[in-house]
Amino acid sequence: MRILIAEDDFTSRTLLRNFLSSYGEVDVTVNGAEAVEAYVMAIDEGYRYDLICLDIMMPEMDGVSALQKIRTKEKAMGITPDEEVKIVMTTSLDAPKDVLDSYYRGLNRCNHYLTKPIDTRKLSALLESYGLVK
Repeated sequence: MRILIAEDDFTSRTLLRNFLSSYGEVDVTVNGAEAVEAYVMAIDEGYRYDLICLDIMMPEMDGVSALQKIRTKEKAMGITPDEEVKIVMTTSLDAPKDVLDSYYRGLNRCNHYLTKPIDTRKLSALLESYGLVK
């Protein structure tokens, strides 16, 4: 499995990298612009990501904008929703459901969200539900 983490907070980034590295190859970016660049480079080279953990609040480009650009690239390449990368948004916001509801619809949808600190049991269950691990 190929994984991309986009997280500006060192502690959250380290936790995710350490946990997910047992599942596959992990690349790390610190803002949304870097995440989009890494995604586009990977997809253009034919080596797609299976999972992206995308923080909502990051410098330079936030996670919501990065999500939109990634989904736009997929649509432009003819990638169907069944084939698209699984994107889990992460947030430290108090009411993530209220914040993210508008981004679940249409082009800007993520597959799930998790609140920080990340519960690795929930993340592991998500990976299983996506069929990324057995």
